[in-house]
Amino acid sequence: MNRKRAKEIASSPEMMAVTYNGSPIYIEDVNPTKDSASIHYLDQPHNSQEVSLTQLVEVTSI
Repeated sequence: MNRKRAKEIASSPEMMAVTYNGSPIYIEDVNPTKDSASIHYLDQPHNSQEVSLTQLVEVTSI
């Protein structure tokens, strides 16, 4: 995922479908210096981690 799109999703009031390693996640914040994001799995809201933006995938419906 590119930095611009990750920032749009993080600041959106709507919940967007994004995955990390195939699991649904929530983007908490984007670090533009490192091209990374702070995320948490939807079922683990208190377990944040920092991951590369390249590993995030936006799920779009057909």
